[in-house]
Amino acid sequence: MTQHIVHRFAALAGAILLATAAHAADAPRVRVTTSLGSFVIELNPERAPLTVANFLRYVKEGHYTNTLFHRVIANFVIQGGGVTPEYTLKPAHDPIPNESGNGLQNLRGAVGLARAASPHSGDAQFYVNVGNNADLDPLPTRWGYAVFGQVIEGMDVVDRISVQPTGAVATLKSDAPLTPVVIRSIELIGGTPREETLPAVPTPAPAAKPAPAPAAPTEPPPTGQ
Repeated sequence: MTQHIVHRFAALAGAILLATAAHAADAPRVRVTTSLGSFVIELNPERAPLTVANFLRYVKEGHYTNTLFHRVIANFVIQGGGVTPEYTLKPAHDPIPNESGNGLQNLRGAVGLARAASPHSGDAQFYVNVGNNADLDPLPTRWGYAVFGQVIEGMDVVDRISVQPTGAVATLKSDAPLTPVVIRSIELIGGTPREETLPAVPTPAPAAKPAPAPAAPTEPPPTGQ
């Protein structure tokens, strides 16, 4: 009887490992190629289905080609995907609902959706956490910033971008690399889910306003500008 239970447990453990490996193989991955090198992001459509669908729409449309990492703060984040080399804001689709309550945290290497002060204002711009940024995670009293992926290769490139000299450039008042860091392309390189597994990206409905937020983070959060 004991041996039978052991065999069943081993079979169950093997099935879990196979399922985990299959999930990892199916997770969409994109390569971000920049003027300072490239890195790979693995997306998480199970935890952030709307945000991943939204991001992949922009990828497939070529939206990110020839945009900038226009906001760089060492030990905090690098942010890009919405500003052109002429320092104009690139047109984007309607914003999407905030998925910050999905259990994914703003830890080093995590990729999130930038937004303005309104919780449901994220569209095309994204950021990569250079440090661990718990202040960007949600609390019962406020919305957070939705994580939808993780850098799995090339974090050294993210670090290289994060320490570029910055200042005021053109329309950007601060934190802009003095030598532009250009996103040359973002391309899907594997593991894409079937189209029918991705939800349609809706326009967010108005949400109840959360209670007043606690003290502001040490660094300003990723914004839509």
